[in-house]
Amino acid sequence: MVEHAQPARVRAGRQAGGSSAVDTTVSQILDLIRVRGLSVGDVLPTERELCDLFGASRNTVREALRTVRTYGLIEPKPRVGAVLSDGQGAAIQNFFAAHMDVSRSSFRDIQGFRRIIEVGIGDQLVLHVTDQQIEALETTNAKVLGSRSAEEAARHDFDFHTMLIGMAGNRTLAEMYAFLAPVILRIMTIGKERRPVLSHTQRAHAEIIDALRSRDRLAYAYLMSRHLDFGLQFLPEEPSSTTTKGVSA
Repeated sequence: MVEHAQPARVRAGRQAGGSSAVDTTVSQILDLIRVRGLSVGDVLPTERELCDLFGASRNTVREALRTVRTYGLIEPKPRVGAVLSDGQGAAIQNFFAAHMDVSRSSFRDIQGFRRIIEVGIGDQLVLHVTDQQIEALETTNAKVLGSRSAEEAARHDFDFHTMLIGMAGNRTLAEMYAFLAPVILRIMTIGKERRPVLSHTQRAHAEIIDALRSRDRLAYAYLMSRHLDFGLQFLPEEPSSTTTKGVSA
């Protein structure tokens, strides 16, 4: 929550954790939008007011506003100032994806969430998948190996999984995956610069398709879980939260 008595202390704490002054001010602007419940067309405080509110320099506030504007959350309006744009949903998606640190713990969180969903819909898929849907999955999967970049491969990977979500026939799940697309796509690019990874992705998809074709619920659950865990091997080990002192080598 943004309050007059807190910004300097909050900013100091965040900078101690490694964030720049601009990053901190960006976060404070987003907090201000949330706390005040601002909506499309509402005007942000002026640069001077933000400087006073956050205890930041004019240059820092100006650069922070430029960053927020880059993600489409605000737009300048002559003789009015910065106003909230009507592209908030896409802006929040892109901002979250760009600032998300893909660590082993965040990978486990996102993939764990996906496992709950994508394994959970297995019964529905096994019971109702059609030959036409299986052919569509195979067509999408065939595009993975022909990808010219990690980003293109991630897009085909994402298309495959969103097709599975769509086959479940749940609009809320489909909308949720569309919202999380930038984050999931970022995770899906991990390791895809390597050709063997593309082969593994395509093969894992093919095995999932075979499980659906065979109406094998257990095989589907196992193969999907294994597939979602695959990228973890490409992330570096995280440092231990505890350190050992006084032990000689």
